[in-house]
Amino acid sequence: MPSLIVTRQPATLRLSQGLLQVFQRNPETQEEELLREVPLRDVERVLLSEQVHLTSPVLSALLQAGIPIHFFSWSGRYLGDFLPEPKPYGSTRLRQYQRCLDPQFAHRIACRILGAKLYNQRRVLQRLRLSRQSSANSSAIDFDAVRQTELLLGQWMDQLHRTQTVDEVRGLEGAGTAAYYKAWAQFLPPEFPFERRSKRPPLNPVNACISFGATLLYHEAVAAIHSHGLDPAIGTLHTTENGRWSLALDLIEPFRPVLVEALTLDLFSHKILQQKDFEEQEGGVFLNESGRRKFFYHYEVRMEREFFSEAVGHRTTLRRQLDYQVLLFKRALDDPEVMDPFVMN
Repeated sequence: MPSLIVTRQPATLRLSQGLLQVFQRNPETQEEELLREVPLRDVERVLLSEQVHLTSPVLSALLQAGIPIHFFSWSGRYLGDFLPEPKPYGSTRLRQYQRCLDPQFAHRIACRILGAKLYNQRRVLQRLRLSRQSSANSSAIDFDAVRQTELLLGQWMDQLHRTQTVDEVRGLEGAGTAAYYKAWAQFLPPEFPFERRSKRPPLNPVNACISFGATLLYHEAVAAIHSHGLDPAIGTLHTTENGRWSLALDLIEPFRPVLVEALTLDLFSHKILQQKDFEEQEGGVFLNESGRRKFFYHYEVRMEREFFSEAVGHRTTLRRQLDYQVLLFKRALDDPEVMDPFVMN
């Protein structure tokens, strides 16, 4: 169990003899009942809803074990975290700042990241098209348009080599993502339409899932970057500005089609998520507690599922590959050629 996720509200997390214990008060007896016990040694990260209480021994034990703790609001909005003591890699960060200010380095890394994202977007569409063309319930899908989008994504991959600046790369990223979403949306069930991407707030269930999945992935990347002594705010593809972790946004881009969008589509296509798993609040649509519980579970399954990667030549998981991307970026500060972003088979 790499991730311990507690969404019950309210609940209390305690530590006893190396076991993390989840308690909840019985509303009838008003006595606390033990819901679950998990060995601390089996946990790699903890995700908690805002009304879960932590005791000081739990917090200390998690930080000493190098385990990050993330808090989320009722709507799935990230609230903050407790991270283990950062490593004092001052010279590594100075090297990162110098390199990311170098236009040639920034352009080369941004091209590699976007190339992997475009490739993965195309592979997702190819797989969807091939699997659905023989389906009896696919009459509403314009397969010719999907195929055309695949060709466009391939052309934009080739065009990357002719760009000169990061701004040109960002222009291709915007065009690629818009075309990809338009084709991808055709594979959603008709009861869950998706016309455009909306973020703050998400305006429909599909956007709610994309935003929630991207938030989980983003903050996993932030924690991994911190653990390797880098600054998650300084990236290449995404402009460096206050209020966001640009390097984390960079490194998760190739994973988004494979994890976030693919998972969202499966949850709706297999009717795992239904209208009852969402609620309208604050002008938007969000996963409710039951919806988040389902999403968390299937997100973890995907992150921890082993597969053979043709790119790296051995069995791995998406979570291991995310951590590996951080290491590759760190090595690329000295040799940009080693930056080989994640691509799906």
